[in-house]
Amino acid sequence: MTEKEKQQAGELYNGNDPELVAERVTAKKLCAEYNAATYNDYQKKNRLLDRLLTFRGENTWIEANFFCDYGYNIIIGDNFYANHNLVILDCAEVTFGDNVFIGPNCGFYTAGHPIDVEQRNSGLEYAKPIKIGSNVWIGGNVCVMPGVTIGDNVVIGGGSVVVKDIPSDTVAVGNPCKVVRKITEADKKK
Repeated sequence: MTEKEKQQAGELYNGNDPELVAERVTAKKLCAEYNAATYNDYQKKNRLLDRLLTFRGENTWIEANFFCDYGYNIIIGDNFYANHNLVILDCAEVTFGDNVFIGPNCGFYTAGHPIDVEQRNSGLEYAKPIKIGSNVWIGGNVCVMPGVTIGDNVVIGGGSVVVKDIPSDTVAVGNPCKVVRKITEADKKK
């Protein structure tokens, strides 16, 4: 089994494998080109996203600066907006539903390292997928950690560190991020 196959299977793998390094270099170059593009050169930015991402729906906009590891593990639905300094460490799949809005300085981190010092120091790492539902608003400076699923119709408060799944129709905030309340009919009138 190759290191990439181990990575995609969720097993421990060596991130310094030449195939994985080459793929990261390709993605980093595309990110750099995207970030350097003139702000309103929409055609160029869209072409670069099409080369970088597995899939993106209609109306995708990512403010510069944007960074990812591979790109091919990122799937974005319709009506996606990410403010400045989005980081997606997509060693495993990261999926965003429709109508997702992300504040500035947010990170989605599928990569993790073993607690065991010998494994960690040997260069081994793991990756667990992240899934973000539809109609989700993520405030600024939020970190979403490996293996987390955020349901539909969720608001994540700014500065949160999301280490566990968040159910649909809730507002969650904090470090660690916790549900503080359900979204109600009264919220629709504000």
